[in-house]
Amino acid sequence: MTRTRPYHLLIADDDADFREVLRSIFEPWFALLEAVSGEQAVEIVEGERVDLIVLDMNMDRLTGLETIRIVKQIDQRLPCILVTGDFDEQLQSEALQADAWSVLPKPVRKRELLRTVSLAIDSTYGDPDVFSGFASMN
Repeated sequence: MTRTRPYHLLIADDDADFREVLRSIFEPWFALLEAVSGEQAVEIVEGERVDLIVLDMNMDRLTGLETIRIVKQIDQRLPCILVTGDFDEQLQSEALQADAWSVLPKPVRKRELLRTVSLAIDSTYGDPDVFSGFASMN
């Protein structure tokens, strides 16, 4: 099956530099949306097509974990990948209970991030080739 449109990836992080890094990684393959807070991420999910979220744990007001819980009430199927500098087994357990797709520790390795995103897209949408279909668009 050939896609005619890219997937929509929402990056939610209050750190502009980290959003820029993620944007540079994902721009060739995804239509990107950005949020600077959990609240803004929820608003975007409520009003726009989002196929995947990569979000930071530590944001003002709503944490990444709280954001995932709210987003899952809007769209249970939406894969959410939590990225955190405070990775531990308790957070991983809480994130999995909230139905996060994965929890990745910061600093996150590019290869691990790409692999995790690819697995989330394949598992959710049945598309194992997310990083090949739109590479020529950039």
